[in-house]
Amino acid sequence: MRCIAIGLLALAAGCATVVAAPPAPELPSAAPAVTAAPAVTAAPAVIAAPAVIAPTATRPAAPAKAAREASKPAPAPTLDVAALKERLRSTSACGVFTKLALKNQMDDLLQQFRAQHQSGGASGVSALRQPYDMLVLKVLAVVQDGDPSLARMISGSREAIWGILVDPVKFNALA
Repeated sequence: MRCIAIGLLALAAGCATVVAAPPAPELPSAAPAVTAAPAVTAAPAVIAAPAVIAPTATRPAAPAKAAREASKPAPAPTLDVAALKERLRSTSACGVFTKLALKNQMDDLLQQFRAQHQSGGASGVSALRQPYDMLVLKVLAVVQDGDPSLARMISGSREAIWGILVDPVKFNALA
């Protein structure tokens, strides 16, 4: 019987977390308190009181809500092609001849898109992705040191511009 009681006590102690009660505030007293030592008895006949289990920590709702809102994609800003063109024309990040060379390359690429849209070949437009990416990288390389805000604007609108160039309706409305 004694072995069973010790085994249950050990099992209960191993399965639960025992949390000590917070210390009681001491009150000043006139005489010091004398405590008697507990008497030692033989084997306990009664199983000890159930252990106090620490409450589990709960997560606040605010960080979870903030995490959900952060995972939502931000609405894409509208692309103002006319403003972007004007910024490229008026930037002092590159010279006149560089701007002229870039404009000629852009016009050539737009002619290729126009030809693909007129032929009706949707697969041909995807072949123009690499020349488009190369031209955008060239423009970014030219303006990034002299006009970083324009470089960020171009880089941020890269996919939106591609979407306009690929869609025949949007492309024709642009011209």
